[in-house]
Amino acid sequence: MTTVIRVSDVSKKFAINANKSLKERLINARTTKQNKSEFWALRDIDLEIAAGTSMGLIGHNGSGKSTLLKVIGGILSPTDGYVERRGRLAALLELGAGFHGDLTGRENVYLNASILGLSRADTDKYFDSIVDFSGIEEFLDTQVKFYSSGMYVRLAFSVAVHVDPEILLIDEVLAVGDEAFQRKCLDKIRSFMREGRTIIFVTHALDLVRDLCSRAVLLDHGVMQYDGAPTQAIRMIRDAWNEEAEVEAEQAAARADDTVTGAATYTPMRISDVVITDGAGQPKDTFSPGEPFGVECTVTSDRRVTDWAVGIKIENHMDQNCYASNTHLMNLQLEPIEGSRRVSFSYGSIPLIDGGYHVSLAAHGVNGPHYARAARIKNFKIVDSEWQDGLVRMPAQVQVRPVEAGAARAATAETR
Repeated sequence: MTTVIRVSDVSKKFAINANKSLKERLINARTTKQNKSEFWALRDIDLEIAAGTSMGLIGHNGSGKSTLLKVIGGILSPTDGYVERRGRLAALLELGAGFHGDLTGRENVYLNASILGLSRADTDKYFDSIVDFSGIEEFLDTQVKFYSSGMYVRLAFSVAVHVDPEILLIDEVLAVGDEAFQRKCLDKIRSFMREGRTIIFVTHALDLVRDLCSRAVLLDHGVMQYDGAPTQAIRMIRDAWNEEAEVEAEQAAARADDTVTGAATYTPMRISDVVITDGAGQPKDTFSPGEPFGVECTVTSDRRVTDWAVGIKIENHMDQNCYASNTHLMNLQLEPIEGSRRVSFSYGSIPLIDGGYHVSLAAHGVNGPHYARAARIKNFKIVDSEWQDGLVRMPAQVQVRPVEAGAARAATAETR
């Protein structure tokens, strides 16, 4: 297929000024060079992107994703190497980019469309469609400096998709839109994909990468770590996040052992000795879906507390809340505590999908303040050979049978 973007041996360097304030810069004006350091945001990037490719750029914050997208879009010039582009390009790179705050939404439609290469006559032709797609007709004659971030995105995306781009670049800006408009944008992106247009976007939403992309690039500290199948790229970044989470959990555990949580004001309780267990109560940190799972901790109180509860929360690597409850919501009335108690949460099976998770615990009054928190205190993994979307793994029985009752024996399948 035709190559529409070629990135050849591209590196991008930024100079970081050590003088943070204007006063420091003026005082040290003669020694500015000595107070600057170099930061390489990209190193030796090579990519060839064919027409019709949908590509996701993923990586942790600061990995170089947005810088690479700006270099591809021509917003930034590479320090080394070069970029070739073929076809009309529209880019949504930063909130408010291509807009002037003192102009109205109507005026900014024409301004932004002209920046993206659309003539005045063509903008007139598409104007009603742009406004209708954005859904902000009521505010069209208001200065955009009074717009919310969501309104900015609505108008910017509407203009970008109406300039008839052959290449569309998107940098996480859809994350600030409301859910209904996000669905509308995703539907438009899918229609572009069916038409064979090229789409490159930066996102932390790995489900989108898996669902929309035919290719994914994983960056780490400006270096390309992987270029290929989205599923493999997602596994690699999740593994990296899991390693980081394990370090954070060890640090959190050390803090919990050494200090009283919430030390800014005196609190009577502490949480310690947290363990993730299997069905037999033995320590374990790697599970298969459906296995018994448990969490144990010791709660210590320096004084008598009567109405108290213990809460548990499980989040995934994206900090999405997968499960949260507490002993009060479970209709358990705990006996007054003074001294130490061992608290155990046991679950007959764990229905989470493949990935890394962290556990947080809290001791608090039933209708009062938090006494102690242990955030991200322990990590565990779910290892599943079956790839599934969503947050939980739900076993199902599936039957396929003819419409005419009794015409043939039903075919039955069961997932575990």
